[in-house]
Amino acid sequence: MKVAVTGANGYIGRFVTKVLLDNGYDVVAVDIRFDWVDSRAIHCKASILDAGSNIFEMLGKPERCIHLAWQDGFVHNALSHMENLSGHFSFLKHLMDGGCKDITIMGTMHEIGYWEGKIGADTPCNPLSLYGIAKNALRQSILSIAKDKNINLKWLRAYYILGDDLHNSSIFTKLVQAEAEGKTEFPFTSGKNKYDFIDVKELGKQIAAVGVQEEYTGIINACTGNPISLGDKVEAYIRDNNMNIKLKYGAFPDRAYDSPIVYGDSTIIDDVMKKTTLK
Repeated sequence: MKVAVTGANGYIGRFVTKVLLDNGYDVVAVDIRFDWVDSRAIHCKASILDAGSNIFEMLGKPERCIHLAWQDGFVHNALSHMENLSGHFSFLKHLMDGGCKDITIMGTMHEIGYWEGKIGADTPCNPLSLYGIAKNALRQSILSIAKDKNINLKWLRAYYILGDDLHNSSIFTKLVQAEAEGKTEFPFTSGKNKYDFIDVKELGKQIAAVGVQEEYTGIINACTGNPISLGDKVEAYIRDNNMNIKLKYGAFPDRAYDSPIVYGDSTIIDDVMKKTTLK
C-alpha cells in the first residue's frame, strides 16, 4: 500500500514516515525539504498550499494520505494560520476529487478552546487562537464535503507533545536550553495544571496506526487519556535527564486562560493501538 505523508520533514512527520516504512508501507514523503526524512521514502518536493487539481497524480495515486503539513504550529496566533487555510482546503479537496479515498488529517486540542476535564469527539469547540480557529474551520469544511464522496476521513486531535526536544518549542525545549547555558534556576508557574502529555514517537505510531486502519473514522483523540500535572512532568524530565537545574515555582503567574485540567478521551485510540500490528 502506498501512503502519502505531507509535512514529512516536520517535527511529527518524520516519525510517522519511519513507522510506516518500518512496517513495509511505500511512503511518498511530501515536503519542500527532506533533511530529516528517512531515505527509504519516495521524496516528492511540493508545496501543498499551491497544489493543483492534478495533485493526486503528482503523489503517485496513493491509496491513503496522512496530512500533517502546517506552518507555524508552535506560534498559535501567527497570521499564516488563516492565510493558508484555503490552501489546505483546496489540497484536500483536489486529493478527494482525484481519487484518494482514505485521508487522515492532523488537528489539535486547541480547536476546543478553554475546557476543564475530558475532551471527547462531541465536546463543543470555541477556539481562542488563530491556530485553533483555522484547524476548526478546516475540520468543519472538509467533513462537510467528505460525507458526500464516500471518503474514509479521520481527524486526529493531538494534545501536549514532548520528545525530540531540540526540534520543538515546548517548555522542555526551553529547559534543555537553560541547562545548556549553565543556569541553575528555571522560572516556572505553580505547576499545578494537569495536561495530557504524549511523546512524539508514540504519537507518530498512533498517527500511523489510525492512518492505515479502517474501523474508525471522524474525530479521534491522539493522546494517553492520563492527565499529569505540569510540575510533576517537568520534575520527572529533570530527573530522567540528570539535569542540575531547579524549578523556581511561582516566578510566573498561572495564565487565566489555562485550564486546571484537560485531557483526551483515549477510548478509540486505545482500541486502535490494541489491535494494531505496527511495530
